[in-house]
Amino acid sequence: MKFLISYLNYRKKVILVFLIFAVIFSVSFALYHLPLGAVLYPLALCLLVALIFVIRDFNSIRKTHKDLEKIKKLTVYGMEFLPEAKNEIEKDYGDVANILFEENKQIRLKMEERYNEMIDYYTMWAHQIKTPIAAMRLNLQNEDSDFSRRLTEDLQRIEQYVEMVLCYLRLDSNSSDYVIREYDIDSIVRQGIKKFASQFIRKKIKLDYRPSDLKVVTDEKWLLFVIEQVLSNSLKYTKQGSISVFVNDNQELCIKDTGIGIAPEDLPRIFENGYTGYNGRNDKKASGIGLYLCKRICKNLGHEITASSVLGEGTTIKINLNQKKIFISD
Repeated sequence: MKFLISYLNYRKKVILVFLIFAVIFSVSFALYHLPLGAVLYPLALCLLVALIFVIRDFNSIRKTHKDLEKIKKLTVYGMEFLPEAKNEIEKDYGDVANILFEENKQIRLKMEERYNEMIDYYTMWAHQIKTPIAAMRLNLQNEDSDFSRRLTEDLQRIEQYVEMVLCYLRLDSNSSDYVIREYDIDSIVRQGIKKFASQFIRKKIKLDYRPSDLKVVTDEKWLLFVIEQVLSNSLKYTKQGSISVFVNDNQELCIKDTGIGIAPEDLPRIFENGYTGYNGRNDKKASGIGLYLCKRICKNLGHEITASSVLGEGTTIKINLNQKKIFISD
């Protein structure tokens, strides 16, 4: 019905002209006092011819409309998919569309080229910055003081930010960076805990870790990145108390802290890109990217990450290790 109304509106001038002609001829015949049959018969014949024309024209336009609708749904498209032009006006429209298509194609190619150059640059930068970081870490290992330990933690944060950059760049890359096989979850978790051991000690945060013999099909490097991000957040927002790490009966890796918690209005949005919430605005240093990356990585690995929290009491992050479907792009 909507398309019919649109068609009638499109052809309203033609229909109006036909009706005017019909009225003119009818009035003319009536003025000459012709029999009613002599007036109605030609009028009915004209209406029949007009109806046939309208039906054929309507079907033709509707077919073109459906063809264009199919083209709109194509993921890969080009000018060759456009319906064949039936007159000069449609040909002109096709020429204009072809010019715009080619211009858009060139713009997209240039944007893609610039994007790839940017990715290459930041990837190179992230790898090169690791060299001075490693050198600084080596120098700090020769000292054992409270100051050197604090510098080591700051250096660790820098390393973490560099890893976040690399992770962000690789998220949409092909699947060659993933090694999916069966791993011991206990081994992966221990690596993450070991990395933050000095912070647990310095901040006097109790670690309640319960080993697990669970085997999980995943990628060790990417899952470790997620665990490290969650542990980093827990340590960041836990001033005192404890952080518990365990696998529950639902095969969910749980990281539970007794930190400041998350406001109820912020909780549904903590996995959004760039969202920092109340805690992040107070901290002034939060980027809002860490948990977003965790969400994306877990989705790629077929895991699910969720959060629950009580403001002022703490936060629990759960990573469902039951693999559902891997979403790694080719």
